Amino acid sequence: MQFLVQPGSVQDAAVAVPGDKSISHRAVMLGSIATGTTHISGFLNGEDCLATLAAMSAMGVDTEQSDATTVTVHGVGLHGLKPPSSALDMGNSGTAMRLMAGLLSGQAFDSTLVGDESLTGRPMQRIITPLEAMGASIGSRGGRPPLEVKGGLSLRAIHYDLPVASAQVKSAVLLAGLYAGGITSVSEPAVTRDHTERMLAAMGVDVSTGNGRIAVPGGQELQGGTVEVPGDLSSAAFVLLAACISDSADVVINKVGVNPTRTGVIDILRSMGARIELDNAGMRSGEPVADIRVRASQLRGIDVDPSLVSLAIDEFPVLFVAAACADGVTRFSGIGELRVKESDRIGAMAAGLRELGIHVEETQDGAVVHGGRFGGGTVRSFGDHRIAMSLAIAGTVAESAVTVLDTDAVATSFPGFTALFRSLGATIEEAGS
Repeated sequence: MQFLVQPGSVQDAAVAVPGDKSISHRAVMLGSIATGTTHISGFLNGEDCLATLAAMSAMGVDTEQSDATTVTVHGVGLHGLKPPSSALDMGNSGTAMRLMAGLLSGQAFDSTLVGDESLTGRPMQRIITPLEAMGASIGSRGGRPPLEVKGGLSLRAIHYDLPVASAQVKSAVLLAGLYAGGITSVSEPAVTRDHTERMLAAMGVDVSTGNGRIAVPGGQELQGGTVEVPGDLSSAAFVLLAACISDSADVVINKVGVNPTRTGVIDILRSMGARIELDNAGMRSGEPVADIRVRASQLRGIDVDPSLVSLAIDEFPVLFVAAACADGVTRFSGIGELRVKESDRIGAMAAGLRELGIHVEETQDGAVVHGGRFGGGTVRSFGDHRIAMSLAIAGTVAESAVTVLDTDAVATSFPGFTALFRSLGATIEEAGS
């Protein structure tokens, strides 16, 4: 599929974005190994999270999806999972594969994790190293999927200093720690999203946090409950961008998760001059939630604070487009992790922006983006959902039509993307490639 975008910036509206992907993955996984039933509302009905749901069902967990966003998981307890009859397909999701590797390391049976072409190229040694230090055995293809996880091994607690800030690696180690003897702990060099710790605590697990260290004693049983998944801030970021670069839009995005370990995109956009406000703040299932109001803004180029990188790691494609629309020059540094996401996101965004007439200079761990005007043209997404959506938003303020190629992966995280943006007044269509 491809997106065909005609110029025409968004208009005033109130919208809701799909449920948080990170929280949806965790709710299904943790609900599955909990005792009792977990009721999930606001579930992200995207391909990535459906792959996690299918994987847990393949291991004997009874799940029910009464509608697109409502899921009931009948937990089987910490040691109740059963051997799957075939490899577990994680689709496009690095989150699912890395967390599942930690979870499966403590099981009594062997298992294999596979994924699509993009996921098969992503680095997994970063989880293999600490999990094998705990006593796990994980076969791979040179540190890349498929992952063959050996069962029936005794795991031991470790302390692990994360070499790179990564919520996925942290979570994989903590999930394995539930099956280890002793207290498993992780120290992170920078704050990363803490959805795993919050949900474990909500399910009755003793989790201690402080001074960049997270610790979990092994052998604890989780208790099922209710999980209300808020709107995904990573998805809301595309709406924030579209409104910011519009002529005059005033847009409200309802009930979005604003976990402080995720709000770097808001902080960076505000420092660029974006008019963003948080209203009706509250809590849902242990997660901060608010309505986000964003208005058309005059953005200015900045040097992005590297300390905010781990708080906005998935939103940099959005920020590249914001930088291209800003007055002056924006410098990104310390974002080398983007080169091993679903695509090389630094290279992919630089290529797309250049194709639309923007001057971009790349470095190994960053880029310099010179503000300008988008021309029309055809751009590649490299099969990366966030690249596809970011370049589509650029098309709303381009001087002529923009075609974004290879957009199928958008369904992994933002089902209904084109429909939502048409409701905002954008002219964006899907077409067969």
